[in-house]
Parts: sequence; structure tokens; C-alpha cells
Amino acid sequence: MFKQTLALFMAMLVFTAGRAQQEPEASWLRDNYDKQELQIPMRDGTRLFTVVYSPKSAPGKHPILLERTPYSCAPYGDGQFPKMRASFAHYLRKGYIIVKQDVRGRWMSEGTFVDVRPHNPAPKKKEVDESTDTYDTIEWLVKNVKNNNGNVGVSGISYPGFYSTMAALSHHPALKAVSPQAPVTDWFIGDDFHHNGAFMLNDAFAFYSGFGKPRPYPTTVGPTGYPYPTKDNYKFFLEAGTLPQIAQLMGDSIAFWKDLYNHPDYDAWWKARNVRPHLQKLRPAMLVVGGTFDAEDCFGAWATYAAIEKQNPGISNRIVMGPWYHGQWSTNDGTYLGNLQFGANTAEWYQDNIEHPFFDHYLLGEPEKAIPEASVFFTGANQWRTFESWPAAGVQEKAIYLQPSGGLSFNKPAAGAEYSRYTSDPSKPVPYTSDIHHTRTISYMTDDQRFAARRPDVLVFQTGKLTEDLTLAGPVVAELMASISTTDADFIVKVIDVFPDDFSYGGTPAPTAHPRYVSATYPMGGYQMLVRGEVMRGKYRESFAQPAPFVPGKVTPVKFTLPDVAHTFKKGHRLMIQVQSTWFPLVDRNPQTFTDIYKAGKEDFVPSDISIWHNAANASRILLPVLP
Repeated sequence: MFKQTLALFMAMLVFTAGRAQQEPEASWLRDNYDKQELQIPMRDGTRLFTVVYSPKSAPGKHPILLERTPYSCAPYGDGQFPKMRASFAHYLRKGYIIVKQDVRGRWMSEGTFVDVRPHNPAPKKKEVDESTDTYDTIEWLVKNVKNNNGNVGVSGISYPGFYSTMAALSHHPALKAVSPQAPVTDWFIGDDFHHNGAFMLNDAFAFYSGFGKPRPYPTTVGPTGYPYPTKDNYKFFLEAGTLPQIAQLMGDSIAFWKDLYNHPDYDAWWKARNVRPHLQKLRPAMLVVGGTFDAEDCFGAWATYAAIEKQNPGISNRIVMGPWYHGQWSTNDGTYLGNLQFGANTAEWYQDNIEHPFFDHYLLGEPEKAIPEASVFFTGANQWRTFESWPAAGVQEKAIYLQPSGGLSFNKPAAGAEYSRYTSDPSKPVPYTSDIHHTRTISYMTDDQRFAARRPDVLVFQTGKLTEDLTLAGPVVAELMASISTTDADFIVKVIDVFPDDFSYGGTPAPTAHPRYVSATYPMGGYQMLVRGEVMRGKYRESFAQPAPFVPGKVTPVKFTLPDVAHTFKKGHRLMIQVQSTWFPLVDRNPQTFTDIYKAGKEDFVPSDISIWHNAANASRILLPVLP
């Protein structure tokens, strides 16, 4: 026994030599862990397929780290082991019992799958939701898995982040720590498929054309995606036409696609799928994680943390936001994103200093490390900052005003042209990025915006060179005064950092950098870095539940909140605001006629003259969260 134990730990030492967070190979896992494939019964008799990886010879008892996923527990079959993500190397070295489960109705689990299944706060005996399935799973695991220490943690990224949030609502006494990471939280207001009521076409079609296909019985074979005829997604979606025409491409078998079309407004169906009101009386310690440049669920991380904080005073609830794309914090490289370099491996720092100590304390009983309430990486300055609350104490909301002739100033406009005008033509929408590509890029949220600034249907306002650093820490609020020639339009506001013309990083990216996402030769002088961009579907400016048309020619306030920003505009840089009305095919085209866009025909799509006002009586402004 001693020799087996020694062999296991020697193997672990070899595995973790150098950098612990290198991705664990399947062969290492096979040599050091046993695998069990189980069918765990739920209270209604449905069985959920579950895989348990247990250390072969490690002494003592071990915590359980559970992930519930709609994305498969593959590879299936005895003797088949996966390559775990980089951040799991630590848990394997510590001898954690790793558990993955196909959620109800997906892959090898029985039952019927329901997208973002609504939470039932008071289930009767055999009623189920994701929290009851989590409770029943944990109950079975702690009673039946050998050598577990009775402590369970749950984590997951994206959709598994949603299941992590729901796990916290299970209230199982063995559940000690939960980490919702980029959690799906509200698919109408800010995550994945809608932002402020606007349909995020590119992501929704790419995802549901495969993921949404029916699975009538348990299977290990995944669905196929849509056979795009071109790798140019701008061309594909423009030629595809209206949303009814795109529905014809999707076909009739994908239930959730039809649900999207049948619920164009924020009705009871959508509200039932917003988990935030239910995040009350939580027992486990919570660690919410996200990326400030996560194109899918940036909103979800901020919103989940805020809801927990507001409704659970006194519990252990922390948030970490790094400069990451979707899930980048779980990889072994967080040194860059797109053309931006961060000066250090931010993913490694997060894993070593926050996530691993968090689970080790609550599940292994190791001494508690002082993890701050909020740990946020500020781009521009390229530094981690910690806070006792978020938004940070001392943040001052400061208005910066759009000015005539493309100016931007903290002073209210006094004279000059009353408005700036552009024509938004849905037949020639503004692309969201400059390159030709197939699916949505992971780095567009930091992309150079010079291509957009050159278009006549994009308004540009910027300051002079900053004479001192300007740090933003929190949500940005756009307050536009707009008049349009039609009855509806979208409004996209982008907050941009304009680098000096002579700016250079002075070196080359890390050798691990993928050429698709970073370039050593990209001209960074004059770079217009997208710090934050967001869309507002104009008809929802007063209510997401009750859309209202614009009165053509009438000056109308359009106010909306952009997800939180953590960025320092350095001295010598400029702050720029861009305003436009299309962002394609990231966002579907608003026909600019007040109508149900999911039923709109070609005849509904018309150009609109958009005026953004900037005089003393109608002063458009951006409210900035300035951190002194």
C-alpha cells in the first residue's frame, strides 16, 4: 500500500513539475485515477449519467468537485479518459474526486432537457428542477463514493456556470463552496442571445443550429452544426435575409429557436428564466468569476454577484473579473487577448491566488487565504486591484458630454451645431469587426475600431490628449438624446481608448500566442481599443416588456447601462465614444420600422436618419464611473 501511495505522489510530482497548471494528459489521468460511469437516480425516477474520477492510491479522504454540463461527459466508455482543462491540474495533484454529470435530457442522461430550466422555489415531492437534481446527485455521491470526506464543491463555466448557480439553491448541507463562472443569468437582458432586447444573431444561430437539435434518447454521438456555404459570416447573414428567412434555414425541429421567436419581449416566459430573484438564503461560500472581455456572459458574472450580494448579507461572496475571453481564466495562458498584452499570466495568477485556495479551504480544510471581496484586473494599467466592495467605494459618477464637431468634454455643450446625423441603412450594416471570418471572434471586445471610425454611419467623439490617468471602475451609462426619421432603431455606444501614435509594446508576444488572435507586427500606434460596447434596441428604451415606437423627428431620450468597465486611460491617450445603429452580424438588423422583428418582411427594412443631439437643451452624455 505504501509503495502504491508513494508511486501515486511521485507521479503527481512529475506531472506538476514546473508549472502546475499544464493541461493534464489523458494518459496521466488513466495511470493515477480510477473511472466509474454511473446512472444516479433522481427523485422522479429519472437517471442522470455521471462519471466519477477517484485517485487510485492517495491516503485519507477526499473532497468532491462536481460539474454538471449539457456539453457531454465524454469520452464515454471504460478506460476512456479525457484531457482535463489546465486549472484542474491542481485538484488532481491534491487528490480531489472529480465528478462530471450530463444534465437531464442531454447526452447519456435520461429525461427531457429544458433550456435554462426555471427554478421552482418550493418543489413538491417528485417535482424537479436543476437545484433538486443537484441535491439528489450530491446526496447519492456522499453516501456512495468511497473515501469522500463529505465536502462537495461545484464549479462550471458558461452553461455549467448556470448549473453552478442553481446548485447553490439546492441547499444541500454537504455543498460547501460554489463557483459560477461566466454564468448564464438572463438571456434577454445581457447574456449570450440578447443584449437589452437586441437579438445576438451570430452567436444564437451558430449555437442552436447544433446544440438545439432534438435528442430523443440517450446517446454518445453529438449533433452536427449548420453547413455554412461560406466562411464570411457577414455575407452569409446578410444574404440569409430577415429573421423569418433565417428561421427557414434553422428548420422546424429546434424547439428553443421557436421559443425565441415566440417571445420577442421580456414577458413571463423570459422572467421565469432569470435566476437572480431566487438567489436568497444561500449557504455555501460563493466565488463568481468572469472576464471583462467575455463576449458571451460578461453580464452574467457581474449580475450574479450583485444579486447574491444584495440578497444574502453577511455570506462569503466574492467576485473575480480578469481581462479574459470566455473561459480564458481556466487555461494556461492569460498573457494577452487579441492585440492587447497584459504583462503577466493573469490566468495563472488567478488560479494560484484565488480559485485553488478557495476550494482548498472550504473542501480540504486548509488554512484560509485572505481572498478579497473583489479582485479586478484593470487593463491600460495592467494591474490587479482589490476592493472591499464592488462597485468600489469612492467611485464618482462623472458626465462627459458629446460636443459639436466630434468633441468630447466634461463641460456641457454651449454653442455650435445642435446635432450630429448619420443614415443607418440596414442593407449596408456596420460590421462588428474588420476581418473576414466564419464564427464570432473571441477577441472582438478589444478590437481596433479604426475601421468603424472611417464609416459615414458611425459618429465619433473624442477628447484631447489626457493630461492625467483616468480610471473607470463600474457600469457606464449612456444617456443619448436622439431623433430618428423612422419608428425604431438600435443604438450602439462604444467606449474606446485611443493609443498615442507612437505607442508600441516594445517586444513580441509570448511564443504560445496563436497567430489568429495576436500579431507581433500589428500597428499599435493610434490603436482604438474597444473598452466596452453595448447595444440598446430602441423600442425597449422605456420598458423591455412593453415596446414603444419612436415619433419620427421627435427628440427622445435613450438611456441604457453598459456592463462594468475596469480600465485605465493612461496620460497621453484619448477617450473616444462611437455611436452607430448597426453592429452586424453580431446583432440582428433592426428594420427601423416598429414591428415584431421576428416576423418582419423585407419591406419593413428601411434607412433611418439618426440625429444625436448635443446642445444645451438636449445634451447627450455618457456617465463614467471614475475611480480617483
